[in-house]
Amino acid sequence: MKTAENLRVRRMVLCALFAALTAVCSQIAIPMPWGVPINLALFAVYMAGTMLGAFWGTVSQLVFVALAAIGVPVLAGFQGGPSAIFGKTGGYVLGYILAALITALISKALGRKFWSLCVAMIVGCAVCYVLGTIWFMTLTGADLASALGWCVLPYLPGDIIKIALAAILTIQLDKRMPNL
Repeated sequence: MKTAENLRVRRMVLCALFAALTAVCSQIAIPMPWGVPINLALFAVYMAGTMLGAFWGTVSQLVFVALAAIGVPVLAGFQGGPSAIFGKTGGYVLGYILAALITALISKALGRKFWSLCVAMIVGCAVCYVLGTIWFMTLTGADLASALGWCVLPYLPGDIIKIALAAILTIQLDKRMPNL
């Protein structure tokens, strides 16, 4: 029998595991000539939101960002520290927190079907991109067209694949572990 305390501990463990999954997925990367790789971090963010819900999914990404901020090398290329979090692409990393929250809220509201999960993840991704792009433009002085060309457009094909895979995996995990 699950007690309230057991359930809370289980959720905290899952929260830590999803923070670790985000760190691992950050290292699975395709290098890009301008230095910011295409990686699987957003895949883990989507999964945290859909599988853990709004509170714990968001907390898992807060933990991930906090680890990066104190210098644990969890970001792509084993980077970490304040300069990585508050650098020109740090807004995208901070966007993981909102992406997990929004993905969780929308997936709860729309249901757990493939297309509704995809919509939730697309909106979560868009919020991450808006925050990151504004951050990038503010720190670099780049115009919107340049920022989109460097920081968004090259990553969209990979994001489509990550979203489709995360939606499929969420549905499969729901079937196999309904009480996750």
